[in-house]
Amino acid sequence: MTESEQPQRRLRSFVRRQGRLTEGQNRALETLWTQYGVELKQGRVNFTELFGNPNPVILEIGFGNGTSLLEMAQQSPDKNYLGIEVHRPGVGKLINDANAAGVDNLRVFCDDAIDVLAQCIADGSLGGIQLFFPDPWHKKRHNKRRIVQPEFVQQLRGKLKTGGYFHMATDWEPYAQHMMLVMSAADGFQNQAGESRFAPKPDYRPVTKFERRGERLGHGVWDLIFIKQC
Repeated sequence: MTESEQPQRRLRSFVRRQGRLTEGQNRALETLWTQYGVELKQGRVNFTELFGNPNPVILEIGFGNGTSLLEMAQQSPDKNYLGIEVHRPGVGKLINDANAAGVDNLRVFCDDAIDVLAQCIADGSLGGIQLFFPDPWHKKRHNKRRIVQPEFVQQLRGKLKTGGYFHMATDWEPYAQHMMLVMSAADGFQNQAGESRFAPKPDYRPVTKFERRGERLGHGVWDLIFIKQC
């Protein structure tokens, strides 16, 4: 096989850090996965069947330890939340905490978001997509790994309902500017805050411990909210 014939490895926008599962996280993955977990092999997800109601579904990509996603699910029982995270300790913590809090409007994937979007999410089915504090890939040679790229944005557009939103937040100003450039040029989206303007933090996005620490160090946070027009 020549070099040009070799299959191209897909560029990853994340580093898979397995970390160490606590006893509680491992037990949650073993005992609560059938209640909260969704898998790629299940294929296209019927949200009404998955959640048991027809409420709008908000997808969060890369929820970390899940603290803010759980808080949003608790604050908005009239919405359903679907989280995607590749790191098992964060997934285990979230479903353990969700179970302890009696939260049932929340489901999770432990997979790559690109695969989940392609295989499991129907077109025009999401009320919103959230991407909070993704890896900014600081070094210039790594910028191509940033998840907010034109092709990815159009994939998200296909999954959103008309009028649905794509909400991003970052504490790295160069990445915020990159996001603004990509989204301002994206077909089918309109900036909720006005052309080239960052949005004030909406009440529904919790302030994380990570964010509070950054604010104490003088770091800024930039929110971008774009609405699907067509």
